[in-house]
Amino acid sequence: MQKQIAEDPSILGLGELDLRDKERIQIGAGRLDLLLQDPETLKRYEVEVQLGSLDESHIIRTIEYWDLERKKYPQYEHAAVIVAEEITSRFLNVIQLLNGTIPLIAIKMTAYRNGDDVSLTFVKVLDELRYGLVEDDEPVAEPTDRAYWEQRSSKASLSLVDTLFELIKPIEPTAQLKYNRHYIGLSVRGSARNFIHFRPQKRAAVVKIKLGRSAEVDNLIEAAGLEILPYEDRWRQYRIRIDDATTAAQRHTIVQIATQAREQYGRSVN
Repeated sequence: MQKQIAEDPSILGLGELDLRDKERIQIGAGRLDLLLQDPETLKRYEVEVQLGSLDESHIIRTIEYWDLERKKYPQYEHAAVIVAEEITSRFLNVIQLLNGTIPLIAIKMTAYRNGDDVSLTFVKVLDELRYGLVEDDEPVAEPTDRAYWEQRSSKASLSLVDTLFELIKPIEPTAQLKYNRHYIGLSVRGSARNFIHFRPQKRAAVVKIKLGRSAEVDNLIEAAGLEILPYEDRWRQYRIRIDDATTAAQRHTIVQIATQAREQYGRSVN
């Protein structure tokens, strides 16, 4: 079973993943069965395979391997994956309790014999829990006004937001700035459209762009020389700090990334 997954990771139903490693040695913790990676988002999947019925030791082992890998390679998003022939309701309840705190995926494998051939099917019985953005939940996002942000940050940083917003307008022509207590987002005909939003500071502003991480975007940001903050895996968004020194070319790069985010956001909304 492990060999077949390694030869064609797509059979797990997690997308077109690449095999990064198998039987990967974990110092003091055994071997990780399979390490898979999404070639576009670079997200990694720590996969533990068990023949027969899922048990406590394999749950613990899966979580341990996931934890070791994410600590060793924090630049990537990680998910723990358990594959077993049988997942009883007892253990399904256990991993459901863990899900949300730990990005955990459970997959049930079934083997079918047809003459001398054996076919495998994989069914996802538990997917990792994804939280919605607070920014997309308008009842939670307490509305305020520009005066609030002028006092909280500065007129200079708000001017940075205004300048970037004008550059973003062609992407979303009917958008307006919406001032909330913890961020400044976008509103389109009264509804949140936060593929990009802003958090002004005293001397700068942080731009948050909701977009799955990819090597292409990482390289784009690096080539532009933008000041990037750690990527937020949970919210799947880039964070870039801008200030008075941010050049026109760098702002154009932000617009390029925001354009991709708008396209991705539109697909998720539709």
